[in-house]
Amino acid sequence: MAENTKTILKLNAISPAAVSALGAYTLSDDVKAPIAVMLRSFDMHGYALPSTVLAVARAGAGTNNIPTVEYAEKGVVVFNTPGANANAVKELCLCALLLSSRGIVDGIEYVKSLSGDDIAKQVEKGKKQFAGHEIMGKTLGVVGLGAIGVQVGNNAVRLGMDVLGYDPFISVDSAWKLNHNITKIDALDQIWEKSDYITLHVPLLDSTRGMINKQSIAKMKDGVNIINLSRGELCVNADIISAVKSGKVHSYVTDFAAPELIGIPGIIVMPHLGASTDEAEDNCGVMASRELVDFLDNGNISNSVNFPTCSSPRAGACRVTVIHRNVKNVLKAVADVISSAGFNMENFVSQSRGDYAYTIIDTDGVVPDNALAAISNGENILRVRKIVW
Repeated sequence: MAENTKTILKLNAISPAAVSALGAYTLSDDVKAPIAVMLRSFDMHGYALPSTVLAVARAGAGTNNIPTVEYAEKGVVVFNTPGANANAVKELCLCALLLSSRGIVDGIEYVKSLSGDDIAKQVEKGKKQFAGHEIMGKTLGVVGLGAIGVQVGNNAVRLGMDVLGYDPFISVDSAWKLNHNITKIDALDQIWEKSDYITLHVPLLDSTRGMINKQSIAKMKDGVNIINLSRGELCVNADIISAVKSGKVHSYVTDFAAPELIGIPGIIVMPHLGASTDEAEDNCGVMASRELVDFLDNGNISNSVNFPTCSSPRAGACRVTVIHRNVKNVLKAVADVISSAGFNMENFVSQSRGDYAYTIIDTDGVVPDNALAAISNGENILRVRKIVW
């Protein structure tokens, strides 16, 4: 099956802004042999991925809907768009801080229930039941200091909050952006014990699943407010419900609806609005498009979730890219094939990540297909491409 070298399959509606960033490539929801795939929430587990696909780009940060390890074994690079929707989620998180503090949601519903000509008097009489508290001077614990967590923490400082930040894997880039008034915490228990508000900004992993549970809640302050706009499974809903009903947790605000959470006083459930802004959808689409174009045209990888970051300026007449397992002697075998074919390597870059590695080789001439086939047939080779300038 020959690949459609300029057509990218879309499995969800993608922002029109993404199209302008694709250059010579086109998006289609009906192509049999696409060169790549772009999606948002479509579940690719069990999906029959065409063998022509070189890369998958999700217009969003989370990739739980994509079998990234399975695709790595097929030599398919999976991209995401970290930070592209960070401002949208940050703004919703600041809104959630206020919703958790004040009886805003219940108060709005109360007003909707009123009737008669004396509504103003009724409101003045009934508003006391929706009194809340201010966030200024309170302590916010931010769990996860990635693109979103940093923005939330920085803005909370500007709102007069004392901010604690926890992230044992914080990147250098995030560390540079973090407000110097944010106190770095080394243990989650300190976040639980010291915070009046706790907001989660971590991916769903085996190590984070159910991190908010009856044990961690027991360590928290009485009347704590918990915000979860990351993944529903980070919290054990039954334990949250019990804690809210007992008053241990004052409020729980989440972006992930579940039947058991609906209609419980103190629990505010939003319909997954985190990245649901026009601007965020545009940003994610454009970023995904640019990642795909740079990979398809130049072989460069950035923001992949299953392969290392690896890029290089163009050099020579031809570029050979090799996706392979991260084991010894693979690169020597690849170099030997290119050398035996009579070509010099003008540029060589290789990076590894866990079990996998990616190598870029620029040569002084166009490597023939039989040499590429020889590389492809080598042990531990997953995929080989040739890009001619």
